[in-house]
Amino acid sequence: MKDFIIGRIKGFRYAIKGFFLLLRTEHSIITQSVIALIVIGMGFYLGISREEWMMQLLAIGLVLSTESLNTAVEKLCDFVHPDFHDKIGFIKDIGAGAVTFAALIAVVVGIIIYYPYFCC
Repeated sequence: MKDFIIGRIKGFRYAIKGFFLLLRTEHSIITQSVIALIVIGMGFYLGISREEWMMQLLAIGLVLSTESLNTAVEKLCDFVHPDFHDKIGFIKDIGAGAVTFAALIAVVVGIIIYYPYFCC
């Protein structure tokens, strides 16, 4: 049981380290985090509902998680094959496509949430 708990603590430390590495080094994560903070600020300012907060936070989490996984895939691809290769490019494009799906869904969620506050 003790080893299990120590293993979980070590795993949590690695996760926190990765979290801060992303925030310090990856421009796309930094940009998306700034956008997330702006949208969160708008949520407080406009007083969005509890359900709207849940959807907004899930959308933010989806985008940041997908971008983080895409970054990991890109770093792995660059490590395995540093030179340009068609198959590596294809893999990276698919990862970027996944981020695009997440970002588009987040934009739609944002429109659904904020449109009533600005139009009517």
